[in-house]
Amino acid sequence: MVILLADDKQNVLDFITPLLEQQGHIVETAGNGLAAFEKAQQQHFDLYIIDHLMPFMNGIQLSKNLQKKPATANTPIIFMTTQNTTDVIALTRSLYFQAIIAKPINENSLLNAVNEINQLNNTNTSRYSL
Repeated sequence: MVILLADDKQNVLDFITPLLEQQGHIVETAGNGLAAFEKAQQQHFDLYIIDHLMPFMNGIQLSKNLQKKPATANTPIIFMTTQNTTDVIALTRSLYFQAIIAKPINENSLLNAVNEINQLNNTNTSRYSL
């Protein structure tokens, strides 16, 4: 999959990027929500992994903006947060995330969520291929 990873913490980008690349994914990174939104308008991604608290455009606003655009509305989102995940679910009721993952990132939780989405993408693609 081609994945857009958006987080303002370089150490998070440096941890997650090679983890996903070792699984065969192509990873593009963005250091803030606005940069991520601009990249999403220029290139197709199979998955967005978005941090909650980022400068210029936070993860909730980024997710709302992505889900409003026809070209990006159906792309799955994994949402990462340092906040209480129950509180985040309440805040984001109008949004749909495939997973909400607590930070610090648990490697297995992230990879399991990515693999589930990858399997769903492969199932949907193969179901409609000729």
